[in-house]
Amino acid sequence: MRVIAGQARRTQLKTLEGKDTRPTTDRIKETLFNIIAPGLCDCEFLDLFAGSGAIGIEALSRGATEAVFVESNPKAMACIKENLARTRLEGQAVTMAADAVSAIHTLSGRKQFDYIFMDPPYDCLLEKQVLASLIDSGLLRDDTVVIVEASKGTDFSYLKEMGYAVLKEKEYKTNKHIFVVQEGKYPC
Repeated sequence: MRVIAGQARRTQLKTLEGKDTRPTTDRIKETLFNIIAPGLCDCEFLDLFAGSGAIGIEALSRGATEAVFVESNPKAMACIKENLARTRLEGQAVTMAADAVSAIHTLSGRKQFDYIFMDPPYDCLLEKQVLASLIDSGLLRDDTVVIVEASKGTDFSYLKEMGYAVLKEKEYKTNKHIFVVQEGKYPC
């Protein structure tokens, strides 16, 4: 796995061995960043369930001002820190060794983000818990885009009831990215 574009382009990233994490493939990562590229310059990026940190690092490499990496697995957090050092992006990064919901509560009222990306373990409904925590957290600006990576069959029919609107959904072979915003807030 590598950084695809920007100032850290071609830097190889370390990943955890085993089945504890599921790194987003370069191809899917490239598709994701082609979609969000216009808004990355000078943005604030939150990477929940960060794993190796590859998504947040890609955002920093492509022009994000700061990225916050949230990961509860100590081995994965060590991997994130090593990857930030490899890419020389640690000065623009904040790492939080915590679960996603706790991190949201800690950050509440202190920061707002332009993009929030989450890649929780598939089919455990963690994305629903995190989305519920985010909606009233104060972390969302009017134009914040929340991106959820989930298994292809994940049901998001609850989003409208929770206060979100779907901007876009991109399906791949076994998974998908769903892009959501607060209902009625995103300027068209």
